[in-house]
Amino acid sequence: MRPSDPRLCDFAPRAYVIAYKEDTDTLCGTLTDQGFDCQLLRQAPNPDYRGYSPSYLCLLNHTRAWRDIIDRQQTAAIFEADFVPVKRMGRLPVPCDLKPSRPGAGAESETPQPIDTLGVAWLYTCAPQVYSVSAAGKAIGYSASTVAYLVSPKAAEVLLEHAESIRQNPGPTSYSSWDSEMESKLRASGLECYLPFRNYGEHGGKPNAEHRLANLSSEHRADVLYGAMAFRPPYAEADGNPGLKIFLTRAIGRIKGLGRLLLNRYVRRNVLRGSSTPGRMLRFALSRQLTLRL
Repeated sequence: MRPSDPRLCDFAPRAYVIAYKEDTDTLCGTLTDQGFDCQLLRQAPNPDYRGYSPSYLCLLNHTRAWRDIIDRQQTAAIFEADFVPVKRMGRLPVPCDLKPSRPGAGAESETPQPIDTLGVAWLYTCAPQVYSVSAAGKAIGYSASTVAYLVSPKAAEVLLEHAESIRQNPGPTSYSSWDSEMESKLRASGLECYLPFRNYGEHGGKPNAEHRLANLSSEHRADVLYGAMAFRPPYAEADGNPGLKIFLTRAIGRIKGLGRLLLNRYVRRNVLRGSSTPGRMLRFALSRQLTLRL
């Protein structure tokens, strides 16, 4: 963490927790203890939603947070109910580029602000790809997950337009990979999306049946974490040996992450060849894996 980097909880003090029927007491309590102003957005039963796909219901809940971010005109964090943050996550550095400090401003005078082109900055990634790395060491790229991410007001406006297009096609009753399409929509609008150096937490959810029906992987985990998880993930709660379950799940996550790096999926070969700073990209990709932590 560079001296100029603000803490995550200072940069994005408001944290929205997206939930349906999940128990969120532990997550909300942990986020509050870590310095966030936590707001729970629990989707209430609605007869008008009968027949809607789970993916669309999830999208509707995210739109509530996006609208509030626009109203407040402040970058905020969004966490889905099955996210498990690492310990002291609120103290970790932000994963995106910042505006230069104003001349004469004291170190404690104000929290550094995001650049004007900030779209989203993922705090947890799924199938990430690096496009470039800035001079400040922040990675710009692609991810498919909305488990945990920062959203700027400008990005929230674009994402609401995206949500409306999903409502029209394929419609509320059909599955859509709307989260996988966010980055391309934001990039087309001139906004940049950032990848974390390491994941700020784990996806603790159980296998997703809707993903399986769509011929997608039914579960995904962090490839490398910033630190130890703050509490036991839901996927290990009903297991007879939760410690072993966590160990094996995290080991598989690390192995898959290393595999994506070695198979040129984290940094694509053609992207690396076309980069003006390939060494910077390789250093980022390799150094993030240099930890013994599962």
